[in-house]
Amino acid sequence: MRGAARPAFPFAALIGQAPLQQALLLAAIDPGLSGVLVTGPRGTAKSTAARALAELLPQGQLVNLPLGASEDRLIGTLDIETVLRDGSVRFSPGLLAKAHHGVLYVDEINLLPDALVDALLDAAASGVNTVERDGVSHSHDASFVLIGTMNPEEGELRPQLIDRFGLMVELQNCFEPRVRQAIVKARLAFDLNPQGFRANYAQQQAAYIEQIRAAREALPQLAFDDAVHAHVSELCIGAAVDGLRADLVMLRAARALAALEQAAAVTPEHVDRVAEAVLVHRRHVRESQAEGDARKRDAEREASSDSRASSAEGNAPPAAATGDSDWGYLAPEPAGTTHVKGVIPLSVKKR
Repeated sequence: MRGAARPAFPFAALIGQAPLQQALLLAAIDPGLSGVLVTGPRGTAKSTAARALAELLPQGQLVNLPLGASEDRLIGTLDIETVLRDGSVRFSPGLLAKAHHGVLYVDEINLLPDALVDALLDAAASGVNTVERDGVSHSHDASFVLIGTMNPEEGELRPQLIDRFGLMVELQNCFEPRVRQAIVKARLAFDLNPQGFRANYAQQQAAYIEQIRAAREALPQLAFDDAVHAHVSELCIGAAVDGLRADLVMLRAARALAALEQAAAVTPEHVDRVAEAVLVHRRHVRESQAEGDARKRDAEREASSDSRASSAEGNAPPAAATGDSDWGYLAPEPAGTTHVKGVIPLSVKKR
């Protein structure tokens, strides 16, 4: 008989993780953001935060995708024999169906096959999972919060896949003594008495649950004015992002933040507060005008130097004479001849 599931560490008790908490809450309010990618070294509470978020959702469902999972286990399977025999579709749900209205958590997502990551991101963005086999298809709702975690030291995701995650948070090791001590004390207290520790945060946990519920209801009523659109474009152009996905995600994330705070409208301030999580994995380095001018001057100076060198070479001896073309080569010099008896010169014909 299996024991009861271990209680989750409270979301409200996370310490020093404000950017991660904000990103997870935004994804919970708008699952269409296409998930949160969390990177960082071991022991930075990546999995703890994912489990804590699941508890705040209506169904509190956390589904783990193991590294060895097959595509059928993820998306489900169709019984083709039943279709051929009875004309009816028999669908066996996969993990995507199980994660509906919950959290789908993938640890070490960078080690998953690309095909599985593609299927995950497709479903996370659309909220629908479609299974096709031999011309037969079946679709079902799959609205979930995708949380992928990875340690960059163990390998990277392809840039095309990273870009499809709506938000990204980079965690770092904590070297602030007071914060470090507070984290350790909280963890020890939780391990010693989980229920008592959770009771201390019950009111804050209930407040988070209500905030998410109210924000989801308010989300459709919030619109973007021209000032917000202009600010988003400015930030994305400044980051030299590829395509328009960053613009769309930034607008949706800003709207989710406004809904979380029950604001009357989305403002440029909301945009600024979500921008880093949207751009950190999409930003490209763009050289400034001064850097571009300096690079141009260097190129012109180098070209001028090459031109002077070529001109000087035009008045120089042939390359063979100077030894430039072949190291150690000696130019031909006239030499004396000696007559040897018994040898007929090539220029004399024998009669």
